Amino acid sequence: MEFTRISEIDMPVSRVGLGTWAIGGTFWGGSNEKDSIKTILKALDSGINLIDTAPVYGYGFSEEVVGKALRMYGARSKVVVATKAGLQWQDGKIRRNASPARLRHELEDSLKRLKVKRIDLYQLHWPDPSTPLEETAETLLRFKEEGKIRAIGLSNFSTAGMTKFSEVAPFQTVQPPYNLFEREMEKDILPWSRDAGITILGYSALCRGLLSGRVGLGTEFPDGDIRRVDPKFQSPRMDRYLAAVNELDAFAREKFGKRVVHLALRFILDKLQDGIALWGARKPEQLAPLEDCFGWGLDQAALIEINGILSRNIPEPIGVQFLAPPQ
Repeated sequence: MEFTRISEIDMPVSRVGLGTWAIGGTFWGGSNEKDSIKTILKALDSGINLIDTAPVYGYGFSEEVVGKALRMYGARSKVVVATKAGLQWQDGKIRRNASPARLRHELEDSLKRLKVKRIDLYQLHWPDPSTPLEETAETLLRFKEEGKIRAIGLSNFSTAGMTKFSEVAPFQTVQPPYNLFEREMEKDILPWSRDAGITILGYSALCRGLLSGRVGLGTEFPDGDIRRVDPKFQSPRMDRYLAAVNELDAFAREKFGKRVVHLALRFILDKLQDGIALWGARKPEQLAPLEDCFGWGLDQAALIEINGILSRNIPEPIGVQFLAPPQ
């Protein structure tokens, strides 16, 4: 495992964090609690010490499972717990709400579900245009001053939003989507964060499993699985993305003796330098490829070849706009 530092967190943080969206079950066709707990414990035993969750993941279920796993693990002080706030749900519908009252309500609920006294990294899940950003920033700073959170993070923010937030309250991390197929943040968020000393947590490292090497044209997803509406998983786009996966896999085998799943994670770690890749999993076996992702790197020639594969197969890449909750 490789480690980095997040300002305000007084221990090394693993450069691979466990993402627990799928563990929540909602939008992923359900979840198995026993498998989920085993997955979290496997991640911790594998050297991962950052667990990233959110209230909206299963409408509280993911946080509850993380809390149960932490109690079973027994070494709370060795784990960096990251969660989020700023989304409200009712009757299965999600909308943005980063008002001070909503944030306070979410914070207290998250502390109870996770069964912790303090959250290490508390992140605003999505910007909320209906609430003045100054109010949101002041509220999160107040939580920090109260000792209920250690560090503040932003998620799915633009550089303009980060700049405005930082004028009111310092923050330590930003969480954008980042993987071989979703690289928009390289244009502005990556250089801005480096200049500002902000740690990047890139989510969806395997692009909802597309870069795992285990998804094909015949793969079926259960009802309620978000990949049934993800544009990348719909024809004819999926054909192009899978062609890229196959070519990347062949390149990884020939050049490094690895597979596309290893190449996908190594790419993020090398591009982010000191940043963190969030690896989503809900079964222990999905963490098996991790051990082959360390101890090697991508040189400039390899990056050029990867870019060529991507541009040939996916001339018009698409982002994650479909994930954005209503404003």
